[in-house]
Order: sequence, then structure tokens, then C-alpha cells
Amino acid sequence: MMDLAIRDVRQDLGRFILTAAGLGMLMSVVLAMTGIYNGMVVDATVLPDVYGGDLWVVQKDTQGPFAESSRVPSLLVDRIRAVPGVERTRAYATLNVQNQMPDGETLRFTLAGLSWPDDLGNSLPLEQGRALRQPHYEMVVDHALGLPLGATLEMGRDTYTVVGITSGMVSSGGDPLVFVSVSDTLRIQNDLANEALRLEREARVSRVRRSPYGRDPANLARAGAQGTLPATAPPPVTAVLVDLAPGQNVETVKASLSQWSDISVYTIEEERDLLVRGVIDRARRQIGLFRILLVVISAIVMGLIVYTMTVDKMLSLSLLKLLGAKRRVILRLILEESLLLGLFAYLVALLIGEVAFDLFPRRVLVEDMDRVALLGVIAGISVASGLVGLRKALSANPNEVLAS
Repeated sequence: MMDLAIRDVRQDLGRFILTAAGLGMLMSVVLAMTGIYNGMVVDATVLPDVYGGDLWVVQKDTQGPFAESSRVPSLLVDRIRAVPGVERTRAYATLNVQNQMPDGETLRFTLAGLSWPDDLGNSLPLEQGRALRQPHYEMVVDHALGLPLGATLEMGRDTYTVVGITSGMVSSGGDPLVFVSVSDTLRIQNDLANEALRLEREARVSRVRRSPYGRDPANLARAGAQGTLPATAPPPVTAVLVDLAPGQNVETVKASLSQWSDISVYTIEEERDLLVRGVIDRARRQIGLFRILLVVISAIVMGLIVYTMTVDKMLSLSLLKLLGAKRRVILRLILEESLLLGLFAYLVALLIGEVAFDLFPRRVLVEDMDRVALLGVIAGISVASGLVGLRKALSANPNEVLAS
């Protein structure tokens, strides 16, 4: 019976191919939406996965550092290190940067700080080069930024050299990640123009003069000679990462730190959950609704196509009835043609995905289960469309053949 369906397809092969290609393009968009969502989840969790850490300590009553802005004192790194059960603490700082290149090109990226010397970037997926070897003026960039090894980039008042290139390291917003030391990140973040620095220095001196420390002229003279003020605190960081000693219970140490009134504490799993359910939740729901809409449209379009194909061969179906063909023969003919159309559309969707998805500006991650799910959706649509065409086919009147 499949021979009968194939012969019918050959009668109008060009139309069949064009129809299958159009449906395949529509299905490739459904597959792309699935891949974009998977890519968003991976991109959103790249930083916590790379940095690791059993606990993330952020500003009190915030869900930082990814879902919300967070600022904690740099001295918190040393405070937490003294807590029983803590093996290592690392400062974390991040900053969005948009840099104008000499050739007029605009580079937009996310700057992420590595806690030198505890974290040199050895856990980064390096494609070329190496991790950081010194605390200043070196950076590891993602290849999506387009900078080769040895390239230089001016940020703030300093020039940084690319010593390593990673792959697939982007922020939740899709911007390439650039890794430098935390101290360099803070230096770039707090860089001010000369006039702003002068005004800030004068404001600090004025505040000190009004303080008990400033009432002693000797203190002011000493501060002026050194160019610094003892009352000036180091700049805050975004978060503090806590690595526990082997055998320590995460919840026990978290409960101990949560008693502090100036911080909030999250496990690495909670940070991932905040990213997926918070940062990309709206985009996830929007893509889900878009996928449902595309599937419904595809079902309607395919149903109309199969119905039209059935109408075009009503005379042939009437002849089959006149020759004594049973209903199951007509049923198999219509369903097999519908399934063939769906199969070719599926193959076109896979081909488009293999060729085009790598060209997308955002990561498109299509898993094997996504392909299987799409095949199941297309099979269901094909069967439903075949039933629509079958209803029309069964209404074929053998007398029309005799009348013609």
C-alpha cells in the first residue's frame, strides 16, 4: 500500500517537496525556540557552575548577585574565613562594560572578577592560552568577543592583555564574559575622572575634619603626606563565595552564617534556582507560549494542506471506490501521504537546525530528547491531518466517475 501513496506523491512531486520544505521551516522555528530556552538556562547558570562554592554570601535581604544587585564589604572575606567549617573564601565582583574600540567597533561584555590568588581561572574551559599568572593587567576572554591571544584592551586607566580564550562563557544576558582579578574589576568599576577624584578627595577630607580623628592637626598632616585617609574603607564586592572543609554540612554552616544581621546566605543550588525561576522566568514563559502557538499553526496549516491534496484527487478516489477498493485502502493512502509529508518536514527541520542554529547570536542548545519530542509532535499532527483528509475522502462518490 505504501507504493500507492508514493506513486501519488510522484504525480505532483514538486508541490510535495515545496509543501514539506515550508512545514519544515515552520517546525525548525519550534525546534529553535526549544534550543534557545535550553541555551538561556545554560547561559544563566554558567557563572555559578564555573565559580562553584558551597555557599554564596550576599547583601542582606537581596537575592544577589545574579538576580539582584548586591554589595558587601571586602572585609567580609576574612570574617567568614574564621567561621568553623569554612575552608576557603573568595571575593566575587562583576560589572557590565561597553568599550569603544579605536576602529569604532563597540565591544559589550560582562567583567567577572577572579579572587587572586585563590582563584586563577584554572576551572575555566580554556580553548587557547592560559589562566591568570599575575593579579593585574591580564584577562581571559570568551571567543565570542572576537579578541585573539595577545590583544590588548583599555579599561579604566589601564591596558589589559588577553592571555586566555574560553568557549561558551556568556552571561545570562548573552554578553561574552571577560575574567580579570577582583582587584582589577573593582579598580575599573570605581574609576573616576580626574575632577571627580579631586572632588571626592575634598569631600572625604571635609568629612574627616568634622570627625574626632580630624580634630588633631597631626593626623591631618600625616594623611596629607601619605595621600590617603585611614578612615577610607576598601571598595565593596558583589558577593563572597564560601568553600567548606570536607565532611562539613552545608546547612549547618549556612544556619550559622544566617545569624549575622548584615548578610543573606544561599547554597549553589538556590543560586541556580533563583536564576532560572527569576532572571529568565518571563522569557521562559514567553518562549513556551510561542512554541505552543507555532505548533497549533503548524497543525492547522498541515490539516489544510492534506485536505487540499485530498480534494485534488477526489476523482481518483471515486475510481478506487468504483473498482471495489475497501475503506481501509483509502484510509492507508491518506494517512501514509500525511505521514510522509510530516517525515520530510521533520528532516528539513533537522537540516535547517544543523546549518543555521550555530549562526544565531545566542546559544541554541538542542538535546536528543528535544528532537524525539518534535518527531512525536509532527507524528501527532500528521495523524490528525490525515483524519481530516480521510473524512473528505470517504465522501467520494463513485457515480462521479461514470458521469465524467
